[in-house]
Amino acid sequence: MAKDNQDGIWKSGKGKGRHTTKGRQLDDGALADILALLGDRPRRRDLLIEFLHLVQDAYGHLSAAHLRALAEEMRLSQAEVYEVATFYAHFDVVKEGETPPPALTIRVCDSLSCELAGAQALKAALEDGLDPAQVRVLRAPCMGRCDTAPALEIGHNHIDHATPAKVQAAISAHDTHAHLPDYQTLASYCADGGYAVLDRLRADGDWQAVQDKVLASGLRGLGGAGFPSGRKWGFVRAHAGPRYLAVNGDEGEPGTFKDRYYLERTPHVFLEGMLIAAWAVEAQTCFIYMRDEYPAVLDILRREIAALEQAGIVAPGYIDLRRGAGAYICGEESAMIESIEGKRGIPRHRPPFVAEVGIFGRPTLVHNVETLLWVARVCREGPDILSSVEKNGRKGLRSYSVSGRVAQPGMYVLPAGSTITDVIAAAGGMAAGHVFKAYQPGGPSSGLLPATMDDIPLDFDTLQPHDTFIGSAAVVVLSQQDRARDAALNMLRFFEDESCGQCTPCRVGCQKAVQLMQAPQWDRALLGDLCTAMADASICGLGQAAPNPIRLVMRHFSDEI
Repeated sequence: MAKDNQDGIWKSGKGKGRHTTKGRQLDDGALADILALLGDRPRRRDLLIEFLHLVQDAYGHLSAAHLRALAEEMRLSQAEVYEVATFYAHFDVVKEGETPPPALTIRVCDSLSCELAGAQALKAALEDGLDPAQVRVLRAPCMGRCDTAPALEIGHNHIDHATPAKVQAAISAHDTHAHLPDYQTLASYCADGGYAVLDRLRADGDWQAVQDKVLASGLRGLGGAGFPSGRKWGFVRAHAGPRYLAVNGDEGEPGTFKDRYYLERTPHVFLEGMLIAAWAVEAQTCFIYMRDEYPAVLDILRREIAALEQAGIVAPGYIDLRRGAGAYICGEESAMIESIEGKRGIPRHRPPFVAEVGIFGRPTLVHNVETLLWVARVCREGPDILSSVEKNGRKGLRSYSVSGRVAQPGMYVLPAGSTITDVIAAAGGMAAGHVFKAYQPGGPSSGLLPATMDDIPLDFDTLQPHDTFIGSAAVVVLSQQDRARDAALNMLRFFEDESCGQCTPCRVGCQKAVQLMQAPQWDRALLGDLCTAMADASICGLGQAAPNPIRLVMRHFSDEI
């Protein structure tokens, strides 16, 4: 080794030596930007996604220089920051030499209900009528607005029953921000007796008595799994603290919008239910994971959490609101926990289950938004509010998200034993000119059933004998104007886009299924083998349930394939 002419630089053999470290260099200006955005926020690893949102919101994209500076400030490798940023659909990573996206992005929903309502023609019209240098038009998965299809998001402003004219009007008015609906505030909720139950329980309540009340109501998890809700509390409490509570607000199943419906109207019913459950398991922190497609809900929750803190109902920071970034897989509870920890939303292998090893490796109680809303109502009004309702041998109430070819799409609370006939009747019957042909009982994961199977109670356990399930009660109705095979292809394209890529049966299986389903005639034997491999070998419910649309179309609509 010999010393070069420049002080402090050493070289070996020929050459002038290296003046900088390998890899992308730190830009002082980008670092100043990051420091200004982060301010005095703690540089915790689990806040990485929140910080990526700060950069994306401020600059409209994530430049390589900003990612490098963020990695430097958080003491993370650039690879770790990059892999998280590129996992989520709502982050735009721009490398050196690449052109950043336009200042305005329009996301057009192309899930089943919106496709039935003309989403493809809408997207094509927008692409033809707008300057791509000024406005970017993208296809997007379900936005939870199936009752007002076709829907799109321009910036953070959702346009219902969207048309090119409505979009042009919004652009002209610079109307790109979320619009808050009228909702019940903390003052109004407390005036109606809100948080009185929580106060009594915190004073001298017995968590086991509350758990028994919830069990007596028959309440089951309404995110889709259907596990008896109160029973989870004992499982979590059986493990030493600290413990956490996580709310799964990533309502990404196409056709589902019940959680948004409740949160945009009565957010404190949910929040009180969450705080009751957190009290029951002695949770150290409540994490609310809310999908980024619900900007109005996120704004409402920020405001009302701040109001709870100001009123002294919760300590500052006790409720930690986390913003998703466009990944359906984060609706799976362990993937959601990974995302809360600031990582890619990759489902975990189980066991251990999250009740034992959840957020930060600690026992974690996970509930759906609607489940917690009913916890509050059961504690306030008694278990009879659910257990006294009976229909077709089933007890309780269900919130059905109804869309498609019905006269009045919307959210309907009906007895849990309701059939598709009852659901369509509640939605005003079929739309004019449409004849009932088929229905999706619980999101794309549940597949399609023919109109002839109209006497099955749409509830937990009643659909399994027919190789489907109720899931989140996302009901989409099809008519004689629709082809079941096209609906199934729409569902598999969604799964292809949203597979996290961790396991080959799901990642490759969804891709191959989409290719095979586009053939004029389906290769039933090959598709059957593919469905078996996906269902048997996929790690999580996405890959395991993705074959259902294929199998049920082959069984009930064989004339179309």
